[in-house]
Amino acid sequence: MSYHPSWRGVTFHDVVPEGTLTPRAFLEDCLERIAEREPVVRAFTAMNVEDARAVADAATARRAAGRPLSAIDGMPIAIKDLIETRDMPTQMGCAAYAGNFPKRDSAMIQALREAGAVILAKAVTTELGQSEPGPTTNPWNPRHTPGGSSSGSAAAVAAGFVPVAIGTQVGGSIIRPAAYCGNWALKPSQGAIHRGERQGTSQSTAGPHANCAEDAWLVAREISRRVGGDPGHPGLQGPFTVPEPQRPIRIGVMRTEIWDRIPAAARDAFEQLVRSLSVEVLWPEEHPLLAAFEKRLSHANAVGGRITSFENRWSLCNLPRDKLAARTLARLDISMTYTAEDYHVALVERQAMRAAHAALAPVVDMLIAPSCPGPAPVWDPLAPDADDNPRPTGDAACNAGTSALGAPAVTMPLLAVGGLPMGAQVVCQPGEDARAIAYARWLYTHTPAVVV
Repeated sequence: MSYHPSWRGVTFHDVVPEGTLTPRAFLEDCLERIAEREPVVRAFTAMNVEDARAVADAATARRAAGRPLSAIDGMPIAIKDLIETRDMPTQMGCAAYAGNFPKRDSAMIQALREAGAVILAKAVTTELGQSEPGPTTNPWNPRHTPGGSSSGSAAAVAAGFVPVAIGTQVGGSIIRPAAYCGNWALKPSQGAIHRGERQGTSQSTAGPHANCAEDAWLVAREISRRVGGDPGHPGLQGPFTVPEPQRPIRIGVMRTEIWDRIPAAARDAFEQLVRSLSVEVLWPEEHPLLAAFEKRLSHANAVGGRITSFENRWSLCNLPRDKLAARTLARLDISMTYTAEDYHVALVERQAMRAAHAALAPVVDMLIAPSCPGPAPVWDPLAPDADDNPRPTGDAACNAGTSALGAPAVTMPLLAVGGLPMGAQVVCQPGEDARAIAYARWLYTHTPAVVV
């Protein structure tokens, strides 16, 4: 099935509030698509259909009475299987957590239930959100990865199983799989959405995959209005309605550290997209602060990886090694070589990246960058060299910078390369999540898609 950016998947915002479908009818349509395609896509680890129907019926009654709980009342949502849900197991793609069923809701799940959302399924994650892939395939071509670690979240949205799925990102795990699958996604400012029990990693964020900017924003905002952000953070700010499209005045190009390694067709497609922008654009060579920023971010992947590995190793050390995949063990063993001083140096380097980004605030309204290094790569777990592939779900280098910066990023489905999706992302200053959505909506409407 060949992808084109004009494709628009299943959305809630355009259908249920307008009365075209009731929440129950919308859910049944989702369940039909799941029955048809899930055997190949394999996006879910668990489903709770019976309760989902009951919640959808209650939302249908509330909407009929003109008393919806929120803008997302009755919306079916899938939850990445790193996040606790009281009615489905949380096994984190890891044999060490097989059968783990804490029977409690994370903070963001409590918020979604209070807003009337239908928690339909748990979505596949890579092992512990790291690099060992799960069974999920790319809905546009099952020979290709959907990305990671939010594999099931990205694929479920692209396949039309749900209009929104919650993913998480430490390095590139929301934006990259969304781009590989042709979705919209919001990676919020650091701390903008309450992570609940997942507080152990300083770059971890949670955010929505969706088929439109409207659904993504409304879900994120309904969570934050109820449970706020992480401890010590004010939470996602902005209107409770969808931010109106806003034209940026000046855009800076963020080539990311992987620029020289992006395949020629993908790089050409992104450059063609940038040339078509109907606003002023600055490349790093055209402004010293933008050049300094690019230089500072040239090793963001390594810095973020060192920080995250050091922070993760304490929990990984508590798990039996025979229950962890070889790729996870390799990362753990590398992390054991890092000292507290190494961690300190990496934190200082990350802070310098953030300062270089803050210096750009008077220079450009936003940055634009490729969301992924080309279309999703082929992934065959049975290939003879599969075990030697260090990045079976793709390279996170296009996203490592925004993760290190703690900045909001919104990926838009504006590119297609070789019949597969490739996204472009809007990046704003921390706290400017609403502005990022507003700019992305304007660019998506006023920029011609690129197909190569």
